[in-house]
Amino acid sequence: MGFFLIISYSNFAQNQSLADSLELIFKKGDFDEKDRLNILEVLAQNHTVYEKRIEFIDELIEFSKDLDANDYLWSGYLEKGNVLTKNGDLSLALESYLKAADIAIEIKENNLLGSTYTAIAGAYYNAHNHQNTVYYYQKAIEIFRQAKTLDSLNFAKTNLNLGDEYLRVNQPDSALVYFLQSEPIFKSLQNEAGEAYNLGNIGIAYAQKGRHDLAESYMNDAIVIHKALQDYYPICQYLLIKADIYIAKGDYETASNFAHESLVLATEKGLKKQISEANLKLSDIYNLVGNTSDSYQYYKDHIAYRDSVFNLTSLQKMADMRTNFEVAKKQSEVDLLNQQKTNQKVLIFTMVVIFVMTGLYYWNISKEKKRSDKLLLNILPAKTAEELKKSGKVQAKKFDSVSVMFTDFQAFTRYSQQLSPEVLVKSVDYFFSKFDKIIDTYKLEKIKTIGDAYMCAGGLPNPSDDHAVKIIQAAFEIQQFVTASKQLPDLNIAHFEIRIGINTGPVVAGVVGKKKFAYDIWGDTVNVAARMESNSMAGMINISENTFKLVEKYFDCEYRGEIDVKNKGMMKMYFVLGPKNLSKIKKQTGDKIVLC
Repeated sequence: MGFFLIISYSNFAQNQSLADSLELIFKKGDFDEKDRLNILEVLAQNHTVYEKRIEFIDELIEFSKDLDANDYLWSGYLEKGNVLTKNGDLSLALESYLKAADIAIEIKENNLLGSTYTAIAGAYYNAHNHQNTVYYYQKAIEIFRQAKTLDSLNFAKTNLNLGDEYLRVNQPDSALVYFLQSEPIFKSLQNEAGEAYNLGNIGIAYAQKGRHDLAESYMNDAIVIHKALQDYYPICQYLLIKADIYIAKGDYETASNFAHESLVLATEKGLKKQISEANLKLSDIYNLVGNTSDSYQYYKDHIAYRDSVFNLTSLQKMADMRTNFEVAKKQSEVDLLNQQKTNQKVLIFTMVVIFVMTGLYYWNISKEKKRSDKLLLNILPAKTAEELKKSGKVQAKKFDSVSVMFTDFQAFTRYSQQLSPEVLVKSVDYFFSKFDKIIDTYKLEKIKTIGDAYMCAGGLPNPSDDHAVKIIQAAFEIQQFVTASKQLPDLNIAHFEIRIGINTGPVVAGVVGKKKFAYDIWGDTVNVAARMESNSMAGMINISENTFKLVEKYFDCEYRGEIDVKNKGMMKMYFVLGPKNLSKIKKQTGDKIVLC
């Protein structure tokens, strides 16, 4: 249990509206030249667009150097470190921070040096390096105290952050020492954001100590201030910690209420990370009371939202094979030179060996490249893989019309408890391998599997007009395969009933992951498709009204009426019964037709 907030030295939050107005003034040149550095500093601190912020920071650094403005130069290096830390580039961030520290030491400004050490500690905090985090926070506190005039706000923030670090390693007594030092400072400065975070963290510390009444009291006080500030992220987390308190008391009903309240607030405010965590907490609670069905559904929602949290712009570049080759080639040349100096007589033999080895090396490079290309195509669509290889990144794209299908095995949880792991994995692989072949036939794109759920889409990455028809054809083939599998001789696999749900609409698609790439899609269309599946029935294909409008002239459909859908309200749904007019579908798709 725990919730930790790292607060940067300069701001509790960036102000994009301020940055927008200043950027407009800056572009027009409608300002006095003496204000240039000040405007650049504000833009560097407040712009929320990564590329723009880096651009203004670099410009601030260059102008500061030209004008020997060390205080602004310090600010530029510090902000660059902050941006790089947020982007995950710890080594480059520390390089910028150390330049800022050198400037602060040179101009003998202890408050600036203390702020720099606070930022360095924050970078180590993000890297989960406890020893260095504590070292630099304590060093910052010591430096602040040595300043001629104490920078009270940053001194308070540093104490708050050090307390956070002790909370993270479950040392609440140490944490409280620093929270109680920062609390009166935030109050005297009338800094409501700092006071709210401080109160909340004191509450968490008492929760870790098992003093639940005090914990709730402090967190309730924090929630009041956060609501006034419209800062909902910490409120969601405090509610989950309160749920943990009541789980510890054995009061699962109250715990569930707090977790539901967190989920509703996170959903209302679009906080995906908190939606994921609230779903996980509810899954845990329902599992504790023996409600495995609801527990499993909340866990699926947790996974779905957890997978959508990744930042689409944080994709790392793939390893450059040519660079590796050049390094190896250079090393071969060095080795050859050493051999020549040692023994000229074996030069010819060495050249022959190098020639052969180079040939083998090129052959291996070609072989490995083909292998990596094949592996990449197994993970990503061909068009997306090509973009990734060319530029090292993939831009997220919006598609106006895509059909999304979810399949799910009914009563899978019950089966999974009865089967051995080997049989369970073999069974899922048996079905999903066939699903892969089916959707490939209809040129659909597999997105991912989550447990026993299978997700695919039509109409991307290459848009088409017939994706709704094709995905229903694929759904019928999947349905028929699952049914037919029951009649086969014993293959030492489990047999399931399958539910299928389909929805059509706009989505955003892109690649997520740093070490393992994954092509994924996001948007309300995906959420509704998942609801179509969960509201379907065994052996049936359930579609939304959006999909029905695209396929009604090709398939016989049975209107189910309006059904109450979780978090969506009443929605029209249809069961697809079978093809209506084979010739129309053949003309539309040019593919084979599957009869149900």
